[in-house]
Order: sequence, then structure tokens, then C-alpha cells
Amino acid sequence: MALLHPESRLCDAILHETTLIPVIARFGITLGLGEKSIATVCQESNLDTDFFVTILNTYINENYFPEKRLQSFCIEQIIDYLTKTNNYYQRVQLPNIERHFSRLVELSRDKENNVELVYNFFKTVRNELQARIESDAGEWFPQLRACAMQCSEQEVQIGGLINESIENDTVEEKLNDLLNLMVKHLTGSYDINLCHAVIFALTSLRDDVVQHNRIRNRILRPVAIRMNGATSQS
Repeated sequence: MALLHPESRLCDAILHETTLIPVIARFGITLGLGEKSIATVCQESNLDTDFFVTILNTYINENYFPEKRLQSFCIEQIIDYLTKTNNYYQRVQLPNIERHFSRLVELSRDKENNVELVYNFFKTVRNELQARIESDAGEWFPQLRACAMQCSEQEVQIGGLINESIENDTVEEKLNDLLNLMVKHLTGSYDINLCHAVIFALTSLRDDVVQHNRIRNRILRPVAIRMNGATSQS
């Protein structure tokens, strides 16, 4: 898809890439967009148009990732967006997958079809993602905010700024493994529609986490390293 611009109609972008629906939802934008341009929608929603357009383009174009552009935005904007994304995982995407998956297990009379085994693996992945979200909210993001506001203050606690646990994060890899298990190793009889619903929902989450991780690892982490160095030298 061609890159979006402030003058682009948001409805056209959504119709071409429905995966943007959860992205705009994090910014408080609902459907019923009419013919409004992105700039108009952002103005009505009190959003930074440049930041909004950059995020949308990052999601719809695999090869588009303007690191310098993203790094030019206020760190608060990036943290707020990642926080909204984490909240969306917890409140919408994970419960939706859980609801469909548990129903799929409930209706599976064939206990040899591996559905319950795969469901248990999903719960492991879900718990790891939730633990990361809790760490972001309780430790890493508050430390980054504090350092951004007072990076010249020696007393700011910066030990966790770099968040080395990112390097050991396996959520993305495990979501891929989960999808592989479902596609390759389900056997016997099970509810086809529910199975497809789970796969589509997992794929949506996986693709979202891929983009989320790009921003975490290639934007927020380098910023944290720079702030860490600036604070150490003060």
C-alpha cells in the first residue's frame, strides 16, 4: 500500500488495510469516519497528526520504519502509544482469543486432537505477555518518564532504563510456534469455525506484536541507552 499522508482519507486506508482498526482504536478513534482526511480526524481527536501518520505507515508497510523520524517524537508520545497497545492486548485481544480458545476446547469431543495441548501452550504465551506488560507499566515506563523529565538529576534511578529483559523476550517467537502447532498438528474432529477464529485472532496478535517490538527494541531502547549515558555523565 502507498504511504499515507495527512490529506489521505482515513476510510480508504481502513478499507484497504482492516488491520489498522485496532491501531486507530488505541488512539480513541472509532469507525463511522465518513470521507474525513487523516488530518481532520486527528484535529477532531486532538492527536499529533505526524505521529499518527507515522504509526499507521509503520503498520501497513513492512519496509517502512523511519527510526530517525520516530526518535524525533517526544518520548512521552511513544510510551503513551505503547501503553495503549499493551492495554489493548490485555482488555481486547487476549480475552477474545481466550474466549474462542476455551470454547473450542469445550466443544472438542475428540480428546486426541491436540486442541487442549495447544490451548495450554497459549496460556503460557499469554502469561509471558502479561508479565511483560506488568513490567512495562510498573517499572520500565515509569523509569523512562522520570529520566526524561529529570535526566540531569543524579538521584534518578536509572538501573532499569535499558531493560535488558527485552533481549530475552520470546513472545513473538512463541506466537509463531503456536500458529505452527495449530496449522500442522491438530488432528481428529473439532469446531472448524472456532478454530479459524482462533487462528485469525492469533495471527492478528502476532503481527501486532511484531510491530510493537520494532518500536520497543529499535526506538525506545536506544533512547533509554542515550538517556542512561547522559545521566551517567551528569
